[in-house]
Amino acid sequence: MANHKSALKAHRKNVERNARNSRLKSRMRRAIRATRAAIDGGGDVAAAQDAYRSTAALLDTLAGKGVIHRNTAARHKSRLTGHLQKAAAA
Repeated sequence: MANHKSALKAHRKNVERNARNSRLKSRMRRAIRATRAAIDGGGDVAAAQDAYRSTAALLDTLAGKGVIHRNTAARHKSRLTGHLQKAAAA
């Protein structure tokens, strides 16, 4: 365990950041799952597009904050877009 005052503060900040990032990544995974479910559920393409828009905005936000890498956000958005286009064409 750290002994210096600055090291103790750094440890506290790391614990807080880790908790925040874990919450945000869980939120991201839930959003991606919900979007995939909306797309694969067939039926309403407009609902799937709305779900995609909100998920893409969340991914961009997380990439901007540094929670995930920008290429990771782009990869998720690209894959979701492909699924959405395939569902819309069918």
